[in-house]
Amino acid sequence: MAAHPPVRTKLIAVITATAAALFLRAWIQLSLLSAGFQDDFAADLSYLVVPPVLLVLLFPLWRYDGAFITRLYRRDGLNIRVAIIAIALGCLLRLAAWCELIAGVSFGWYRNIEAAAITGPTFAFNCPTPSAIALGILVMVVLVPIIEETINRGLIQTWLSDKGAVVAISASALIFMLSHRPSSWGFAFAAGVVFGIQYWRNGTLWPSLVTHATINGVIQLDWRCLQGHWNPPAAEIPKWGPGIASLLGLVLAAVLIGWLLRKKTGVCEHPGNKRVTERLRPFR
Repeated sequence: MAAHPPVRTKLIAVITATAAALFLRAWIQLSLLSAGFQDDFAADLSYLVVPPVLLVLLFPLWRYDGAFITRLYRRDGLNIRVAIIAIALGCLLRLAAWCELIAGVSFGWYRNIEAAAITGPTFAFNCPTPSAIALGILVMVVLVPIIEETINRGLIQTWLSDKGAVVAISASALIFMLSHRPSSWGFAFAAGVVFGIQYWRNGTLWPSLVTHATINGVIQLDWRCLQGHWNPPAAEIPKWGPGIASLLGLVLAAVLIGWLLRKKTGVCEHPGNKRVTERLRPFR
């Protein structure tokens, strides 16, 4: 039987293949934008190239570790309790993102300096076409969570688990963060840490996958459908009322997230468990 490649080789292969797939996706996205497609639709449509590229470039890895990846999605890893906790975590993470955004506007951390910027606040609910929403759900709620959780938690975090929970979770969250836009790096890293803790505690990808899908699903409504503008004049900043309220909301969301992460699902073994480590060893 052929020897399995070392962890460093696997990490380099996964990072390189992911970068190649995302660069190709970016090129296709720019081409679609030049052809007149809307931003979100072009982003979703171009992402459809990522799964086949990763399947081809990482075929040897799927061949070596396919059985292990399949076990990460075993049926007993998902039940109603797991799903409810995971969905709640996703909603709280999205709430935390909104609280941070409102606080940033209230205290002047985020400002639109264009003269024509709408002062607001004004809000309207106007969703894209049904086809655009359907594509967004397919890509953002199904494909993206499966691909990112399999690679960042299932593979990268597992390969680094011998370094301990802090290193494994932080490293996988960092790599996850770098695959997102710089403007969302803070939230992406925090979410990556939460996903990593979920996987570390449960030994299955279902909790992090459901939480990830929940966040992306909510985005289809609160970001793509809700059209909002709020850009207070510099003379009116800081806005103490909404600023303090949003910070308190952020703290409350963080406390609830920490509390939910400590909840035991009772269906899977901790990845640090000796028996789990023994099962992972042939795939390392």
